[in-house]
Amino acid sequence: MTVSRRTVLATAAGAAAVYASASPAAGAVGGRLPVSTLSTLSAAADYAVAKVRAVAPSATGFPVGTKFEKWTYSQNGDWVGGFWPGTLWMAWLHSGDAAFRTWALASAAKLAPRQTDTGTHDLGFLFYPSWVTAWRLTGDASWRTGAVRAADSLIQRYNARGHFIRAWGALSDTANAGRVIIDTMMNLDLLAFASKQTGDPKYLNIAVEHAKTVQRVFPRADGSIPHVYDFDPTTGAAIGPNTVQGYSPTSAWSRGQAWGIYGFTTMYRRTGNTEFLTTARRLADYAVAALTPDNVPVWDYRAPQAPNDIKDASAGAITACGLIDLAAASGRPAYRDVALRLLTALSETCLTRNSTRADAVVARCTRNRPAEDGIEVSLPYADYYLLEGILRVLRPADVDRAIDLSTVA
Repeated sequence: MTVSRRTVLATAAGAAAVYASASPAAGAVGGRLPVSTLSTLSAAADYAVAKVRAVAPSATGFPVGTKFEKWTYSQNGDWVGGFWPGTLWMAWLHSGDAAFRTWALASAAKLAPRQTDTGTHDLGFLFYPSWVTAWRLTGDASWRTGAVRAADSLIQRYNARGHFIRAWGALSDTANAGRVIIDTMMNLDLLAFASKQTGDPKYLNIAVEHAKTVQRVFPRADGSIPHVYDFDPTTGAAIGPNTVQGYSPTSAWSRGQAWGIYGFTTMYRRTGNTEFLTTARRLADYAVAALTPDNVPVWDYRAPQAPNDIKDASAGAITACGLIDLAAASGRPAYRDVALRLLTALSETCLTRNSTRADAVVARCTRNRPAEDGIEVSLPYADYYLLEGILRVLRPADVDRAIDLSTVA
């Protein structure tokens, strides 16, 4: 995609105006950006919107991943269903095209049966970028009601003895009853939302207890974390680290590290608990130090072939969003500088521009390397978080409208 000089100048002027008017909560840390950076990110966002516009009319469900560059779909959303309507919302914010709003609402509505799903911890992934955002952007209270109902389902997975939300399996499934994964940190904001909307502190209290448990056992001395930590579900006693998607229990799966950075920063913003901010910074400092010169994360920072191993662009997009958030929360522009390097690298080296058949926006993603499942594919959360990250730079006030970048601190 070529960008005219007029477009570059308009983008630069528009972004500067956004920074000048954005509230501190919108994350405008670090001042204005070079025109070249703004041009790169604007062109990537334009490409993403054009790609989504081309694919959306023929989408037959919720994208899960690609096979031969074409989306495969889930009808119930699996754990990723919220990212497709979320991507449509981001495309609407960037373009103003009402078609994206219509598609986002229709897609989100298809998740309605999942409100009462007590068999997954991923209700935040499912309902925050879809239903919470729909309520924030439309004011229709039915979306808020549904999101709170999903939070009611999520808190049923809380183990009061161990102070954690179990990750996988039905409530009657004893095999996974004590399994905690770092990904759940990203589902806690649904509980914060429910407490804010209902005035009932029970949701946020559970989120805080879970975050404190993760904070206590997951981070290592160097700031790296495992994917999984197992507990005795009966006594609540900690057993030890484990993994499913990382290389080993002692490795550092890059997407998990990204979930931790973003999740702990969010919990700081919702509670003002500075220990959560400190943990977010520890995790971020490890990830930043582990980045290779190409600024695209390897799938596991401690895999034997790292840093010369396959990449996970989705980890880069999630990390960038978390770092922009962390820069604003901590008042440290250096985190935002790294986020911009990540977003620029993804925009320049990981988009599907060279393919005439690709459905997705972002390539070079890895879903589950140990299972040989989804290697060098596209994933829906990569597309979502790339757009969220770029719009955090170009349109922070609009992103604030969609997902709430405020902080109580």
